[in-house]
Amino acid sequence: MDFPRDLDGWPHAEASRQIAVKPHRWHVQVMGEGPDLLMIHGAGGATHSWRGLMPLLARDHRCIAVDLPGHGFSRLATRFRSSLPFMAEDLRRLVVHEGWAPQVILAHSAGAAVALRMAATMHPVPRIVAVNPALEPFRGLAGVLFPMAARMIALTPFATDLVRAGLVNPARTETLLAGTGSRLDAEGVRLYQRLLGDRAHVEGALLMMSQWSLEALIGDLPGIRAPSLFLLGDNDRTVPARGAEDAARRMPDATCTMLPGLGHLAHEEAPELVAHHLRDFAGRAAA
Repeated sequence: MDFPRDLDGWPHAEASRQIAVKPHRWHVQVMGEGPDLLMIHGAGGATHSWRGLMPLLARDHRCIAVDLPGHGFSRLATRFRSSLPFMAEDLRRLVVHEGWAPQVILAHSAGAAVALRMAATMHPVPRIVAVNPALEPFRGLAGVLFPMAARMIALTPFATDLVRAGLVNPARTETLLAGTGSRLDAEGVRLYQRLLGDRAHVEGALLMMSQWSLEALIGDLPGIRAPSLFLLGDNDRTVPARGAEDAARRMPDATCTMLPGLGHLAHEEAPELVAHHLRDFAGRAAA
């Protein structure tokens, strides 16, 4: 997808900006006024995942939603900066360049790891609200084979096209989304179909998965002092809750709250509920 032409039909396209900050060309959406709230999607996602939440939170925040490098409308400058440390470093550089001062970071799934990695070096330290954070490494042989397989696919000519071809079928997209334990409306399904049909986005997600490692972050959790709230859908079939619960126990100031009946994409299923929890959590700092 070329920016900005193909933003036609994209949620909140009127709030979109293109920002060139080395090493990437970023797609950012900014909406509302108030304390800065940075929004970080998960692997394979994009700013569309905040489409329901942004208007709600923009009533009392300046919401800043970013497409991670290689995802959505953000363009990678290099195929070798999709690891967790590089993504956190590059996103922090963007934040500093733009003069943003996030008091809260709202993140989903793998985006939570980026948020925690950033928070360890930010002053003042932001509060973090993470929806179904992916904070547990793959175990055993899967920890070796899955990143290896993603790396082979991402770096092999035509392999990305083959993967994309298997995902663009509407029925296949609906099956994949149902497998997360979430129930999305027709608009949500359509937007994921659009992403899965975009070669650059699929390649960006594969590159991220192939270079991902949580070992260092997990070792650093006891020193990450950002007050954190983990919102866990009790129907999440993608990320086991135990990973977030274990992480919370290792952190100085982190708690978990269960969201009954919601899956991995809980923030898309129930934006009002997530907004309520975020406001309540953020309000404790002001009290």
